[in-house]
Amino acid sequence: MGDPAILDRVYQVILSRKGSEAANSHVARLFAKGRSKIAQKVGEEGVEAALAGVAGSDKELVGEAADLIFHLFILLAERGIEPAAVWAELEAREGKSGVEEKAGRPKE
Repeated sequence: MGDPAILDRVYQVILSRKGSEAANSHVARLFAKGRSKIAQKVGEEGVEAALAGVAGSDKELVGEAADLIFHLFILLAERGIEPAAVWAELEAREGKSGVEEKAGRPKE
């Protein structure tokens, strides 16, 4: 199986593309287009992953999941959020039921 450390390596590559020449990098192009475009891309990839989950092969779902995670990392980087913040949130939720976890969230 793959090495989970790839997630940190991918995030570092994404950070290195911030401010790079947009003509040479898909990531730099997305950064140049701004947060709304990046968020739109995350939404598109989420839909594609969901569709692959319903009607695609396992290989298609894995590919779409990788695309979704990659683009979500771009959005996190654009916001200045390190993946470690997401890992910490997952750890805080570990061992709680979904109902219990949701009930403990602050009301907005």
